[in-house]
Formats: sequence, structure tokens, C-alpha cells
Amino acid sequence: MLQRISHRPTQVRTLFLSDIHLGTKGCQAGRLLDFLRHYEADTVYLVGDVVDGWQLKSGWYWPQLHNDVVQKLLRQARKGARLRYIPGNHDEFLRDYYGTHFGGIEVLEDATHVSADGRRYLVIHGDLFDVVIRHARWLALLGNSAYDLAIWLNTYFNVIRRALGLTYWSLSQWAKLKVKNAVNFIGEYEKALAAEARRRGVDGVICGHIHHAVIRNDSGLCYINCGDWVESCTAVVEHFDGRFEIVRWADRESPANGAQLVIAAASTEPQQPTDWRSAVGDLMADLTPLPLRSPRDQTHASPAAE
Repeated sequence: MLQRISHRPTQVRTLFLSDIHLGTKGCQAGRLLDFLRHYEADTVYLVGDVVDGWQLKSGWYWPQLHNDVVQKLLRQARKGARLRYIPGNHDEFLRDYYGTHFGGIEVLEDATHVSADGRRYLVIHGDLFDVVIRHARWLALLGNSAYDLAIWLNTYFNVIRRALGLTYWSLSQWAKLKVKNAVNFIGEYEKALAAEARRRGVDGVICGHIHHAVIRNDSGLCYINCGDWVESCTAVVEHFDGRFEIVRWADRESPANGAQLVIAAASTEPQQPTDWRSAVGDLMADLTPLPLRSPRDQTHASPAAE
């Protein structure tokens, strides 16, 4: 208890999270929950694929840890943090709610973030610049199934590594980056997002979608990808001087990451509902829609440490 009281979360100006994929067995919700206990921000951007609607349509999976992540984020909003949710392709059902404001969470198509040093960044999930998603959705769904298999193998691979006293290592991410076509795809994706940022006249772009965390500065334009919470467990933070940093949480051991706890959490799943959308909506049933805040309102209270 004394250790909990003495620990205060690291305060940052802005936090960017993408590709959490709540509702899938590959989501590392325990690590994310641990991360959220260590970092608090005035503004939190949820940069798409937070809830995996694709997976929830085919089979319900929602352990207590996933619910805890949602409640943690909602609690931050209630304490004064500004939460801005930009849906991706996996949570595209929320794209019907652009412009709404629920319980302190704004749902937006994209956003322009102004950093502490005055630079302007386009914040967007990025799936609209993925040619496979746009023109061959069936191929994207097929690839998603193959990806789920790779994540399943990755989970058991790391159980063995932990038993041997080794740190977390993403087998699926390593394989992806070793495939030439995947590397070329990442390069083209980054170029497409950078071109869109130039077209809009901003200084950089902050995105997700491809599960590859990186910060690049090319030709005077900054490209930032938040990574994911399935493979790499990464987030992007903006410090109060306007500096951006990738925080990698995969190497950090958390009590919520053990295999026993994952099994225990799965055993507490609620009964499968008939409609996954209504079940997710139950998490926010007590929230009342509020008017959107003005984009010019930059005054946010910092959440208290829990």
C-alpha cells in the first residue's frame, strides 16, 4: 500500500494510443492497464481500432481486463482529461457517430493536434490510405484471419520465453518485417500519409493501422505511428516541451500479463449477447451525450493519480 501511495503517474501533455483491439485474445490489455496507471495526460487520442468489431461479430470475447481498460479511460475523462476517439477500420461502426460527445469522449473523423511548440499534426487512423482495405476488403478479412493465427502462435511462444526467464519478443512482428512485400507496404503507407499531411499544410501526421511504431522526420515533415497493443505494446507521448517519444511497454513485466491471470480473466467473461454492438453500448449506458467542446478550448485539468 505504501508503494502504491508513493508512486505518482508520469504527467505528459498528450497521449496517443492506437490499435488496442479490445475484444480479441491477442489484445494485451493487462500491459495497457499497467501503462495507463503509469502515465496520465491532459489529452488522450484514441487513434482507431480500439475495439475490434470485426472479431466481435464472429465470436464474442470480452474478459474483465478489457472492461477494466474501458473503465480506466472513462475515469480519466471524468477527472478532466480530454479524450478524442478517431475510429479505424476495425471499429468503423463508430463512424456513424462523428461529431458526438459521450461521457467526455469526442468521436471525430480526424483531428489537427497543435503541439506545445506550435506545430500542427494531422491525427488519423490511416486505413483510408491502405489500398487493400479500400479496394479488396475480402482480402483484408482473409489477412486478418491469418494475422490472428500468427498472434495465437506468438502468445504461446512468449509463454515459453517467460518460463525460460526471457523477455517478451514479438515473433509475429519479426516475421512481418522480414517479408519483403510487407516492408514495401509499410514504406508506401508512410509515403501516402506524409503526402496527405503535405496536402493539408500541416507539419506532420500521427497515425496507426499498420502496427509499426516509428517516428521519422523526412524533408521537414514528421511521420509518427503509434504502434499497437497486440504485438509491440507501444504508445506515443508528447511531453510539455512539444517533444514526441515512443514508449515501449512490452519489456516491462506486469502482474496482469501472466498466463494464469489471462485464463482467470477469460473465465469471468459475461454470457455471449445476441448483439455485440448493444453489449459494448452497455459499458456506456450511464453516460449522457454532451455538447462538443470548442476546438479552441485548450484548457484541460490534469487527472489525479489513482
